[in-house]
Amino acid sequence: MIGDVLTSSILFEALRLKYPKGQLDYLINEHTVAVVENNPNIDNFLLFTKETERSKAKLLKFAKSVENKKYDIVIDVYSKLSSNLISLFSGAKTKISYHKYYTTLFYHYNIKRKKNNNGKTGLAIINRMQLLEPLGIETTFIKPKIYLTEKEISTGKDFLIKHQIDFNKPLYMISVLGSGEKKTYPFSYMAEVIDTIVKETSGQILFNYIPKQETEAKTIFDLCKPETQKNIYFHVFGKRLRAFLAITYHCDALIGNEGGAINMAKALNIKTFAIYSPWIDKATWNLFENNNNASVHLKDFKPELYTKAEKKYKKEAPALYKKFEPQLFINKLKAFLK
Repeated sequence: MIGDVLTSSILFEALRLKYPKGQLDYLINEHTVAVVENNPNIDNFLLFTKETERSKAKLLKFAKSVENKKYDIVIDVYSKLSSNLISLFSGAKTKISYHKYYTTLFYHYNIKRKKNNNGKTGLAIINRMQLLEPLGIETTFIKPKIYLTEKEISTGKDFLIKHQIDFNKPLYMISVLGSGEKKTYPFSYMAEVIDTIVKETSGQILFNYIPKQETEAKTIFDLCKPETQKNIYFHVFGKRLRAFLAITYHCDALIGNEGGAINMAKALNIKTFAIYSPWIDKATWNLFENNNNASVHLKDFKPELYTKAEKKYKKEAPALYKKFEPQLFINKLKAFLK
């Protein structure tokens, strides 16, 4: 996922400090490369395709190609069967990953994930940095960064000006859709959130969606009040990931479903207000919570609903979402907007 790839890119900044002349390569899914494009700490990308994932023969061939590169160190952040196999075939003298009951078969160092964060950084950062400890690297604060070119930034601004965006007024990017149904705030509730944003700020609203999601995004638009709809620039969106980033760079904040868009906005130093899915562990992904980055989770308001770990409630997400009414956090949203 894009958020995972972006967050894991922090390892390269720390590795570059330790190995200034080392070759640092990143093996990622091909559709995620745009989020780490131009990162000066990454030398090469090894792209994992859907075809490779679907075919055992192609996966084995890919693993052999990694072996031919003769890496000294392999750090497996993904730690799933496919990456286990690739790590095994790599032949690296030092292999590091997270601890699972079977991982000692594949790795020299098996790092146990921490379960409590420090209240600011988020476990997603803390646990990734732990993977570097076997190399003698201890870094307490590295934030994911997205590297846009001056041309991309300029093109993004020109695009917004062309579509009548007024930079003298607030501009908000809304993450109206999550990566799936179980990570998407109910449409009617999201419309209420957008209504509140416009009422409180008279701001201009952009929707983050891709062309194939237009129907769902339009449903949310239709649920907004008529006076809100006047402030929504529905057809102003980035058709490619880098275009989305260049547009978001010029926004005052990104508000909506927690996920890749929220993480990307943080990496661009854009303020964020994240609405978590009821089954996602906030302690892991509430990266760099402060006055600029706020978030809400059903558990914050109705802890009595949780008697087990959040991830155990994935199948119950639709029912729990219904209990996560905007009224629960509307005052926190208003404070954020102010």
